[in-house]
Amino acid sequence: MRAVTTAGERVGVDCAVPRLLELLEAGTGGELVEASAAGETVHLEVQADHRPFERDGWTLIGRGAWAVPPCVLIADACSSGFDLLVEPRGRTLHVAARYRPRPAIRGANMLLASRFRLLAAQTLLHYPALWWASLRGRVPLHVSVTSGADGVSMIAGPSGVGKSTLLAAGLSHGEIATADNVCACDSRTAYGLVEPLRVQGGSAGPTAPHGRREVPLTGRVPHLDPDRLVVLRRGTAGESTAVRPISPDEAARELVAGTYMAGELRRFWPLAATLALATGLGPAHPDVSGVAAALAARLPCVEVRVAHGSPAPISELLGMAGAA
Repeated sequence: MRAVTTAGERVGVDCAVPRLLELLEAGTGGELVEASAAGETVHLEVQADHRPFERDGWTLIGRGAWAVPPCVLIADACSSGFDLLVEPRGRTLHVAARYRPRPAIRGANMLLASRFRLLAAQTLLHYPALWWASLRGRVPLHVSVTSGADGVSMIAGPSGVGKSTLLAAGLSHGEIATADNVCACDSRTAYGLVEPLRVQGGSAGPTAPHGRREVPLTGRVPHLDPDRLVVLRRGTAGESTAVRPISPDEAARELVAGTYMAGELRRFWPLAATLALATGLGPAHPDVSGVAAALAARLPCVEVRVAHGSPAPISELLGMAGAA
């Protein structure tokens, strides 16, 4: 039995397929460790069985999805090759998985190993935890959240703008973090999704999309309460780092847009909608806009336009501009 706390949920994992267990360990940055099932709110069982799940008498919900509420069966979930049998039982979500890829999916998973490593962890572990968290009022946001001596920053911005690079710089200066890319958030607290830190450059660690490498996220904590919202933008060559206040509406718009632009969540939304419709539980769509607006209304909001070159930690950038 292994376990990890991600998105504020305690996920217990029983995996009968060693190769898939290796993928889950990699997809959690090595934080999926031997542990008891005590306190688990999500239980994942990966079965060494290639037969289809029994669905005689089940109602067709949509293409590839059947239900006997509150149970739902999803074939080839997220185009990963995994069939999922999902069953809420009281306070715990039970997920059984079997790897049954079509030939085309199997070939893609073999050729694109780094993609499959990410997709397997998302489909089997992170997405079910995020959906279960949404029933408790926590929604996915594409943000980094880091804490230093001067405060806790929620850093928003589209993929590729440099959030992970800033976070890595902060960690090297003794900061702590709860997530590199995705958090499950309510209006006060950010609960990190437990993934590796993906950074540009270097030769250590497995390869990741967009020319990055995966390294452990040291100094991770399960959750943080941000006290400022930082919208990150990339400056043009020759620009100096600049900071300006922005309105709550502008900050919330950045939070929402960055979340829906994120490739890390692209497959989550249809999976969450299918689970909600088939189980009859929770929102058909998590209230991303509502939580983003509540966070932006409560926190001071600033835009940081980062100068070209190697960035400093976010606290140093804010301090340089007199905004810390």
